[in-house]
Amino acid sequence: MRCRREGSLVAQVLVIGDDLTGSNATGALYARQGLRAVTVSEPAHVPRYADRVDVLVVNTASRHRTPARAYAAVRAAAEAAGDAPLVVKRVDTTLRGNPGGELDAVADALAARAPAARIRTLAVPAFPDAGRTTVGGLHLVDGVPLTRTAVARDPFDPVRHSRVTAVLGAQSRRTMGELALDVVERGPDAVAAALRERPAEVMVCDATENGHLRTVARAAAQLAAEDRIRWLALDSGPFGAALAAELGLRPQGGPPARILAVVGSVTDRTRGQLARTEAAFGARWADLDPDRPDADRALAALRTAAGEGATVLGVRVAAPERQPGAADVPEPAADTAARILRCLAEVARRAVAELAPGGLYASGGDAAAAVTAALGADGFAIESEVLPLAVAGHLVGGPHDGLLFATKGGLIGGPDAARDCLEHLRAACTRRSRTPER
Repeated sequence: MRCRREGSLVAQVLVIGDDLTGSNATGALYARQGLRAVTVSEPAHVPRYADRVDVLVVNTASRHRTPARAYAAVRAAAEAAGDAPLVVKRVDTTLRGNPGGELDAVADALAARAPAARIRTLAVPAFPDAGRTTVGGLHLVDGVPLTRTAVARDPFDPVRHSRVTAVLGAQSRRTMGELALDVVERGPDAVAAALRERPAEVMVCDATENGHLRTVARAAAQLAAEDRIRWLALDSGPFGAALAAELGLRPQGGPPARILAVVGSVTDRTRGQLARTEAAFGARWADLDPDRPDADRALAALRTAAGEGATVLGVRVAAPERQPGAADVPEPAADTAARILRCLAEVARRAVAELAPGGLYASGGDAAAAVTAALGADGFAIESEVLPLAVAGHLVGGPHDGLLFATKGGLIGGPDAARDCLEHLRAACTRRSRTPER
């Protein structure tokens, strides 16, 4: 949902950062979700860009300023927030600078604009992909508490505490609470219950992996809907992006483009990656019986998923029964594999024609080759590398020339590899939809 009123901010998300590199890096996390993000350097620029973008990042360059000057700069930026559904205070991944005072500046501005609103802050500074985690309320860099790292000796802004509530509390007037990792690991319902039970204005949440960020975000979205809480996010980048997704903030111009995925690999690693796509996008999967692959049945499942609004849907091979003591799901025999590939290719050919996806993802080299051939393409124009041995581009030649495409080896990447490829495709679809035809 977008709120558009004369003279008001209409961006989906306002992010206030304290340095340029961090601001730009944070904007990139939203761009990966297909949201158009722009970074500006002055609050005065906000009205010029607010109605053109989904995510407006304002860099106040306040990290090394005195607390009073940092508060004033951030308050000025926050006062431009208008009706942005989500406001995020971006902080350094090691909590340098003025995170507590700047949090107060944003919270004070929001409270002044909407005195009756129930405004609470979720402080989730973890950035697992960068080795920043929070455990037991302590913020760690590659497993080492902040006060035992180089940031404790920073010549400009030495960090004097490892506990997040202590760092923030040294500067902030807000009440603080902590949400432990064991609660987060029990899932969104447990997190939502804990947030309801603990009335602190700022709740610092433990997180050691991306899944924890999504769990907290999902709980926050639940409370936003049920309890009408307006959340202010304090984070180093990825939590705010996860919260935006869970709040249903979408690119201008409609829902994300539909992505079709065809997965030929049957390894445990692949299935773990696909499970992450279910959590991240609500991906829906049609399972092929490896002994009796049925294209009609798979197409019916894909039609149902599309009809129910799924924007990421695909076909995969059901895991064969594991033999006792086997370390992984065995690869199918050659004749079975050939039959599976023919079926996957047929599903892809018919699904592309019928469901008109904006992008196509294929995992497993044989599956990618079979799908490319089935779609009548001459080849594949490579445009970028999503991660090592995972590339993206578009089909060339044939009836689907130009269809966005991404491929990844079945054994390639960590738990989030498939999610990253699908995010890349969705963002590419969004960029293409906003590019005028010549």
